[in-house]
Amino acid sequence: MPVVNAGVHIEFPSWLVDAATACPPLATPEARMAFVLDLARRNVASGSGGPFAAAVYEIASGRLLAAATNLVVASACSAAHAEVLALALAQQAVGTHDLGAPGSPAVELVASCEPCAMCLGAVAWSGVRRLACAASGRDAEALGFDEGPKPADWVGELRRREIEVVEGVMREAAVAILHAYRAAGGRIYNARAGSV
Repeated sequence: MPVVNAGVHIEFPSWLVDAATACPPLATPEARMAFVLDLARRNVASGSGGPFAAAVYEIASGRLLAAATNLVVASACSAAHAEVLALALAQQAVGTHDLGAPGSPAVELVASCEPCAMCLGAVAWSGVRRLACAASGRDAEALGFDEGPKPADWVGELRRREIEVVEGVMREAAVAILHAYRAAGGRIYNARAGSV
């Protein structure tokens, strides 16, 4: 029997809620990325989900609006990528789907990895003014994750939408987290090839 109007429930680990609540304003791109990478590392260590995390910050103040980790397997929801969840939480926090609405402070998405095809669409439509990412899509694909079909010039596509893109922020640390996840036996999932 189909499920209709049941809603979608995604439960965030309590350690993630505590970390986001305690996060002070972070002034530098490196400090913001270090926070995100710590979330990804904790997600792996706690077994909460995949080796990915993301957060939305006000660019000028460094105030955290929302943070999330990858919860695909735990929530049985392929859309539960860290970037999508962080953007959704930030939009709910400010009360609009458009994080770039007139009169709003400019915000950025800081992600432990370059966006996959789904997350790229979410970034483009979210209203963020900047995307900072650590690991590359090739880094994730090297482990077997499916990044999906993206335009070859995905950075250019975002820049045409006036979204600044900063790649490779603390990339080595992010790649180390990906490898730690795999070494710990973390589930590498994708719809096209099953588990690798």
